[in-house]
Order: sequence, then C-alpha cells, then structure tokens
Amino acid sequence: MLEPEVKQDLRETAKRLTELRGSLDLDHKLEEIADYEEKMGAPDFWDDNERAQKTIANLNAIKSVVDQFQGFSSEFDDLQVMVELEEEESDAGLVQDIENGIKALVKKLETFELGLLLNQPYDRLNAILELHPGAGGTESQDWAEMLLRMYRRWAEKRGYKVEVLDYLPGDEAGVKSVTLQITGFNAYGYLKAEKGVHRLVRISPFDASGRRHTSFVSCDVMPEIDDDTEIEIRTEDLKIDTYRASGAGGQHINTTDSAVRITHVPTGVVVSCQQERSQIKNREKAMKMLRSKLYEKKIEDQMKKLAEIRGEVSDIAWGSQIRSYVFHPYSMVKDHRTSAETGNIGAVMDGDLDTFIDAYLRHQIRKPEQQS
Repeated sequence: MLEPEVKQDLRETAKRLTELRGSLDLDHKLEEIADYEEKMGAPDFWDDNERAQKTIANLNAIKSVVDQFQGFSSEFDDLQVMVELEEEESDAGLVQDIENGIKALVKKLETFELGLLLNQPYDRLNAILELHPGAGGTESQDWAEMLLRMYRRWAEKRGYKVEVLDYLPGDEAGVKSVTLQITGFNAYGYLKAEKGVHRLVRISPFDASGRRHTSFVSCDVMPEIDDDTEIEIRTEDLKIDTYRASGAGGQHINTTDSAVRITHVPTGVVVSCQQERSQIKNREKAMKMLRSKLYEKKIEDQMKKLAEIRGEVSDIAWGSQIRSYVFHPYSMVKDHRTSAETGNIGAVMDGDLDTFIDAYLRHQIRKPEQQS
C-alpha cells in the first residue's frame, strides 16, 4: 500500500505538470517547431549557412523543451497506471517501483524548471571562464587549481565541452591564471552564478607549522558573444604579441611562437590564447574572447551609470566575495548571496554545484531589477 507521503507527491506532481504546461504555452511552441521545419524545407535554406545554423539551433532548443515535457507527462501517466494496478493487486514490488519512479520524476522536474529560469538574452551562449589567484602565492595558486578541477567536473557531468584557452602554471604548484571555454547550451546561463571571489579556509599543506590559511581566487565569467553583436573593434586600437605556448608543468605545446596575446589599447583589456597549434586559430579565438570582454565592460559601464543615477554604491560583480569553502575547523560551503550551504564539501569540489546555481537563479528571479 502506498504511503500518504507518496500519494501527496503524486498529487503535487500532477498539479506541477498542469502549471508547467500552461506556462510553457506548449501549443505555441508546437506551432514554432512547424514553422522552423517549414523554413528548413525551403530550397534556398542553405544559401545563408550562418542563418541556417541559427535556425537549426533555435529549433533544437524549442524541441528540447517540448520533448522533455512530453517525456515527463508520459512518465507520470505510466506511474498512474502502476498506481491503479497496485490498488487492485497490493503488490509490494510495485509500491517500491512507484516510490522510486516519483522520486526520480520530481528530481527531473526540478532540473527542468531550473533550465527554464535561464531566459536572459545571453544565457544560451557558451561561457568563457577565467580564474585568477589573489595574494598568497602558492597557497592561492593551489586553490585556483582546485577550482579549475571543480569546474571541469561540473561541465563534464553536464556533457559540456571544455577547452583550455590559456594556462599559466604556478611557480611551485597550482596555476597563476587559466582561461576556459565551456561549450554547451545555457553554459553561460548557469556559470554566471559563479562570477565573484571564492574564499578557502584550510590547514595549508604548504605550511610546515600546520597553520590555518585563508586564500582567495576570483572567477570571471563571460558569454562567448556572437560575431554579429555590435561591438566595434578597430585594428589600429589593437596591440598583438606572439609568444611560445606552454602547458601544465611547463611542457611546451609548440616550439614556435603560436600563442597570441591581444591588448585593446583604449580600454587596457588583455586576452591570450595558446590552445591551438596554429597562430591564426589562436588569434581568431583571442578575438572572440576580446569581443566578449569588451561587451561585458560595456554592460558594466552602463550599470555603473545607472547606479550613479540612483545614488547607489555597488561593487563590481567579480570583485566581491560570493562563497566560502571551509575545510577546517569544520566542513562547509556557504554562498553569501543566497545563504545556500552544504556540509558535503567533497561533493562540491567534485563538481556538484547545482544547489548553489539553483539558489542563485531563483534569487535573481525574485530581484528582477538586478538582472542585466
């Protein structure tokens, strides 16, 4: 016999699915899918390859939402049939299957609803993530490498592709700086929650006296801006340097000066890329990074002007401490913006960041005036 809690979960899930169907406007989405498919069937569809690719990407995004929701509805219908069978047969095995099924479906719905919160203009884009250790030498550089592993694991769990665009190893351990490109739908939408300063408290493995140390690493996250975004970059404003690329541990990726560093002289913005063996390809990627950084700076300047008009004082987003990771004297990770916290620090360092990302996105929904 089903427990009252399970029956309550079933009722709440039925209500949740009904509300989701209404908020998604499923009928309109089905019309959009039909419209896109009609465009793809036109004889001149591939004449403009870039436009064709965007059409396909938009279609796939809408179909993904519809297919997921229809899958949830189908799973719930199957559970309802199982409930009817259990009421007739009183099968203990069936009861367990129903309990497991509703738990799994609720978890899927939570993840799905989180994705629906990503509705800002650039949320769907790839992300460029940079880590820069603060003062503290080897200790902070080691903390940066720990965060690098954490973000790699998070991305891998989501099926995102991770490329190291630029890497400067630490003198003894860790990294002095690293830039990642994380490719996948909504990568920026999720990772924008990570922008800020991350604080570590632990007994330092580099301190022979076994003292407790506090380290800081800044995490900067930008969307990979499309080439058609209106950001003017004049050739005469660029200073381009080439140098020999080196990987983790100082091993040479290439014996030629294939790495590229671009400085945007008017703003002082600097980007570097050494991922590719070809200098031309590294330059192309560096230009994309520069476009993203200049766009981000443009938005930040606009927000500063608005803050001045309102008479408010606000920190630059990536310059404020957002989260603390405490390894000693107790284990806890706490986000200072949302108060979300967990004692399972091992899981967090292994890429389990969804608790904090979910809390941040829902927090932003409650404060729409702060969204860009």
